[in-house]
Amino acid sequence: MQDIRTPGMQNVVLSSKSLTDYAPVVGDDVIAELERLAKPLQGARVLHISSTAYGGGVAEMLHTLIPLMRNVGLNAEWRIISGNDEFFTVTKSMHNALQGMDLDLTPAMKATYLHANVDNAVYFEDDFDYVIVHDPQPAPLRMMCSTNSGKWIWRCHIDLTAADADYWGFLRPFVQMYDAAIFTLPDYVKRDLKIGKIAIIPPAIDPLSPKNAPMSNDDARRIVGMYGIDPDRPSLVQVSRFDPWKDPLGVIDVYRIVREQFPGLQLVMVGSMASDDPEGMEYYQRTKDHAADDPDIHLLSNLDGVGNVEVNAFQQMATVVLQKSLREGFGLTVSEGLWKGKPVIGGNVGGIPLQIQDGVTGYLVDSIEECARRTIELMRHPEQAVAMGQRGREEVRHKFLSTANLRNYLTLFNELAGNAVAPSQAESQAHALTTPA
Repeated sequence: MQDIRTPGMQNVVLSSKSLTDYAPVVGDDVIAELERLAKPLQGARVLHISSTAYGGGVAEMLHTLIPLMRNVGLNAEWRIISGNDEFFTVTKSMHNALQGMDLDLTPAMKATYLHANVDNAVYFEDDFDYVIVHDPQPAPLRMMCSTNSGKWIWRCHIDLTAADADYWGFLRPFVQMYDAAIFTLPDYVKRDLKIGKIAIIPPAIDPLSPKNAPMSNDDARRIVGMYGIDPDRPSLVQVSRFDPWKDPLGVIDVYRIVREQFPGLQLVMVGSMASDDPEGMEYYQRTKDHAADDPDIHLLSNLDGVGNVEVNAFQQMATVVLQKSLREGFGLTVSEGLWKGKPVIGGNVGGIPLQIQDGVTGYLVDSIEECARRTIELMRHPEQAVAMGQRGREEVRHKFLSTANLRNYLTLFNELAGNAVAPSQAESQAHALTTPA
């Protein structure tokens, strides 16, 4: 739900969350540490800026992170930028190019991108202590709002290791205006980026959200049945946007190979159609064409009424969870699947190896054939699959929950403010490894 405050940006209305509710999941010591880190930051004004309030992992994380920031005493807000279809088509092209796709950056595209950011910047008049700008879409805002005296942080959720040189060369001057930048992995940091501070912070899932909260087996069976999936037959599940980098066509090919050994197999592919992804419907149609009316291939999205509760059920009922990405900044659905106690097979790219211990909590694969072979192996050895899923759930508990995400942001804010906060044992295990660039 969004409440329009200005012609430029929209303020996102958020629900309330209490940190104490997470204590049964993560332990009282973790909660006490977060309260200690937040103490020097009481009342700080924090603004997150992104391109959409729904669809995709960035929006999902912010719906938890910002209420938790408020709960520990920060005055946190979230705004989304406005833009027309042409702007979001350009920024989708930019996103693809930054992940390695060969695209031509034209003067008209640059003009569309900059004009939309000017339209948003002109209404930015508030003062904040910390402004976190997510991904390329609003990146020029810092340069255009240079009179704001707060600390500005660019949060990149994209794998930049194969970024198109022209696109990165165009974007870099805007990023270098920031006080700090956050990346998911050290490998994503471009060597020619000159900026005051780099933080490495992996994304995280909310264990209490409708997508990840405990669900009874009866409820899960009932929900998947509503969408025509037989809960008594094995299923492969991939939850991702319909996007070439998620390789939905390859997932269908994997399913067809595995089905030769397991004729009753079903495939469930769930994607969210986001407002900043104009290619989503086009690639959904390509995926549908590739499925060729197979009644055991289920292509679902938010347009079919599939939300977080339904995704929870599909993942819980999955025999194997897939995330066969060709490029992946992180892939929250990997942690989601592991949190459900499922073995996850993921592409050996980007942030997926950070989450999957190959052969321990799942498998990392480099091809359709390898993915199919590992899937068949897990389906033939269900005890092995269960053991992998249990190990994966504990890995997520310690590294990839929302409380870890909050801890990492609080640590960075304190460092940027020059607050002397003594490190704790828990912090030494955190992923916010801030170092001078």
